[in-house]
Amino acid sequence: MDDVPIVTTEDFSAHVASIESRPGYVRPAAFALGVATIAPSAKVLDTAYPVVNLAENFGSAAVFADLVGYVAGTSTHSLSVEQLDQAIATFVPFQDDGNAHPNIDALRSIRGLLYHPYVGGDRVATVSFIGALTDDPIDASDVYLRLHLLSHRKVKPHGVSLNGIFGILNNVVWTNLGPFDPDGFDLKRLELRALGHEVRVHSVDKLPRMTDYVVPSGVRIADADRVRLGAHLSEGTTVMHEGFCNFNAGTLGASMVEGRISAGVVVGDGSDIGGGASIQGTLSGGGKEVISIGERCLLGANSGIGFSLGNDSIVEAGCYITGGTLVKLPDGDIVKARHMSGASNLLFRRNSQSGAVEAIANKAEWGGLSSVLHKN
Repeated sequence: MDDVPIVTTEDFSAHVASIESRPGYVRPAAFALGVATIAPSAKVLDTAYPVVNLAENFGSAAVFADLVGYVAGTSTHSLSVEQLDQAIATFVPFQDDGNAHPNIDALRSIRGLLYHPYVGGDRVATVSFIGALTDDPIDASDVYLRLHLLSHRKVKPHGVSLNGIFGILNNVVWTNLGPFDPDGFDLKRLELRALGHEVRVHSVDKLPRMTDYVVPSGVRIADADRVRLGAHLSEGTTVMHEGFCNFNAGTLGASMVEGRISAGVVVGDGSDIGGGASIQGTLSGGGKEVISIGERCLLGANSGIGFSLGNDSIVEAGCYITGGTLVKLPDGDIVKARHMSGASNLLFRRNSQSGAVEAIANKAEWGGLSSVLHKN
C-alpha cells in the first residue's frame, strides 16, 4: 500500500488506477471479503460473505488486491487486523457521504466481529478472488464464494464452475452455535453444556442450509433445513414444508416447490413442482446432463422425470418417467423419453387400462400458480 494518505475521492481514484496499472494485473470476475471459521485442526469449516461482487466494484477489488498482493487469477488470502485497518483508512473519502457502500459496511462489520472469540475455532478475515467463472475452485473459501454467488442470485445455476467441490469441502457439524469440526465434537459439546450452552445439531454435512448465510428477497421458505447454500431461488418462489432445493439448482421465476429440485436442475417461471415430485439431477442418476423444467409446467404429486420438459407441459400425478422410459406418441411411435427432452405442450400420463406411458398434446389448462399465494 502506498504511504500517501488518501483523503479525497480523487486520491482514492488515483490509488486504484496505480494498482490496476501494475504489470499483469487483471480485474477479477468476482470477489468478496468474508470471515472464515478455522477449526483447531486447521480445517476451514465455513466462510461467510455478507456481500459478493460480480463484475462490479473494481475499486474495492483493487484495494483488497493491494493489501494481499493479488495480481490475477483465482486465489484466497487471509487478512490481518492491521490490513483491515489499512483498508478502512483507504475508504475514508466515502465515510458519511450519504451513499450506500456495502463492501465498506462489510469490512467494518468483519473488523468488529474479530473482537469476539468463537468457541468452535478461530475467525479469520478472508478475501477471495475468482479470475474467471470457468476456473475450477481451489479451496473451501473459494467454494463458499461460488455458493454465495448462486444464492445471492448473482449467477444462475451452472453459471460458475463447481467442479470437485466435495473433495475440497470438509464435513462439518452444523449447530445453533455455529460450525464445529466433527473430530472431538462430543467432548466439545460437554464443555459447552458445562458453560450453560444448549447445543442443537442441525446436520452433519459438507454444505449448510442457505438461510444461515443468505436470505434472498421475495421468497418464502417454510422449512429452512431443506434448502442448501448454493440454491438459486428467484423472487416469487415459494418452497413449502416438503419442498427441497439443492445447490447449483433452483428457480428462474415465480415457482411453487413442494417436491424436490435436485442438484443441477433449473425450473422455469410459473412452474409448479407438486408434493413429493422429484427431478433427477447431476448427483442422482442424471449424470452430467442438465435437467430443466420449462415455464408454466406442472409436475403432479409424487411424479418424477429424468429428462427435460419444455414449456406448458404436465406430468400426471404418480407418473415417474426416467430418460429410458418408453413413451407412446400420438402417432403410435414409441421412443425413449430422453429423445423428447425439451419438447413443449405435452401431457405425460400412464394409460389406466394398458399401463403404457403416453405423451399427448396438452390441451387442458391446469390454471397456473395462484397470484395471491405467490405474492411474496
